Amino acid sequence: MRSTQPGGFEITGAKHKALFALLATAPFGRRTRPFLQDTLWGTACYDTGRQSLRRALSDIKQMMGDCFGDVLSSTNSDLTLDLTRVSFIGRPGAGQFLEGINIRDEGFVRWLEATRQNPEQIYSLYSLSSQPPPRSMLPAIAVLPFRTMAERPAHDILGDWLAEEICRSLSRSNLLAVISHFSSRALNNDAIDIPTVRARLAVDYCVVGTLRVGAREMVLDADFLETASGRILWTRQFVGAIDAFLSQSSEGIAAIVSAIGRSVADDSIAHVSERRLADLEDHRLLLAGVGLMHRASLREFAKSRELIEEALRRAPHAAEAHAWRGKWHILSVFNGWSTDAAKDTQTAVDCTARALDISPDNAFCLTIDGFAHNNLLRRLDIADERYSLALRNNPNSALSWLLRGTLHAFRDEGVSAVEATRRACRLSPLDPFAYFFDTLNATAHLALGDYARALELAERSLARNDRHISTLRTKIVALHNLGRLEESRRAAAELLVRQPGFTVSDYRRNHPAADFNFGKQAADALSAAGIP
Repeated sequence: MRSTQPGGFEITGAKHKALFALLATAPFGRRTRPFLQDTLWGTACYDTGRQSLRRALSDIKQMMGDCFGDVLSSTNSDLTLDLTRVSFIGRPGAGQFLEGINIRDEGFVRWLEATRQNPEQIYSLYSLSSQPPPRSMLPAIAVLPFRTMAERPAHDILGDWLAEEICRSLSRSNLLAVISHFSSRALNNDAIDIPTVRARLAVDYCVVGTLRVGAREMVLDADFLETASGRILWTRQFVGAIDAFLSQSSEGIAAIVSAIGRSVADDSIAHVSERRLADLEDHRLLLAGVGLMHRASLREFAKSRELIEEALRRAPHAAEAHAWRGKWHILSVFNGWSTDAAKDTQTAVDCTARALDISPDNAFCLTIDGFAHNNLLRRLDIADERYSLALRNNPNSALSWLLRGTLHAFRDEGVSAVEATRRACRLSPLDPFAYFFDTLNATAHLALGDYARALELAERSLARNDRHISTLRTKIVALHNLGRLEESRRAAAELLVRQPGFTVSDYRRNHPAADFNFGKQAADALSAAGIP
């Protein structure tokens, strides 16, 4: 126990250090004086224990000097440590908590053993800034600068620039670990050696290729490879007029990024389908779980939970994995698939809270916590706070914009809803769950009153995933408002096949938009379509 300031104090006494440990592990840094006395001097009588605690505090004050009052405060009943001034060194698994402390008082021994048996609690104590980052469960990707073959020297940099733009776009994803362009550039050479790429950059996939620049057109030949085997997962060629290259390059970049996202997700899902959990590589678990979460069949949805929970068993401190588990439970409840909605709701909230305990400023974790409060708890005010904070931390978070758009829609703010969801779709780098973006974009257009566009988006979403119940509701409402009443009744009958217990009264009671015009109009449309 020591000060971080040069020449500062150091606490060396065993019970003095134990006193700080007891305070630092307490909620809000506060312990009662009787608890501290019994734990550290339990063998003594009450008066002796009280005097021992006073003497210990006096010794500590002498060692700390003027710092004492800034760090510790006391009353007649308790002591409080300012936790904002405390950080822990090390990490769980790199030795025992308080290793080497030699205190044999029975109360302290019981407390220490119980604490050591709870690594989750220990981890939560550690300052994020002092922690090595938890092991990544995401597939790592490098985009190597494209070798440029140009007639003019001024064009030589275009291949490097294009690779950097692809790298930047990929880095927006919550499902990929993207190696910096500067690191990839260091391996730029004429002969790409994939084993060297894997060894030097520790990546699972890489993008390589050439850019040929002629007098009138540019041709990009790109290959996407798995580095462990050297397999080429796809090869693409993009051709464009040289005078329009800069203005149209975003389309080519988006096409490459989308192809990468689909390939990594499909490769991971195919890989896990016939293998035992114990035989799966870490980087495939979470992505395959998320991909299956957004597939159409309930069997795949159930399998996704198994994969995500295995990922958490291997990396229990991966904040985003906790958030993805929370999203699984949110979708289970909101789509009517849960057999115990109250339990799944609590689990979802617990998961997102745990994610934020680990990484309180993580935009993705904030967004999923907002999603839980919006869709399950009907706390639109808290959801709004979470989305706002997420976007302050990461203005390019596609999912944050998407879910904020849905919040606007539920509150009858159609213009803002469409603006937010359109921005989300522009920012979305991957589409293993494009249906989800389409369905929430459809919801935004419902709020705007653009029922034709809402129907178009809902049908496109259902073509990718026909089991998403809220998309069917959107389709019914859009058809009703377009005057296509027979079609709305057929869609309602399909919804009741998918979710036999669904009723309009349940919708009015549980939907987060039920008290707004959006929800009232939707309920009327569902009722008119024949839903009881």
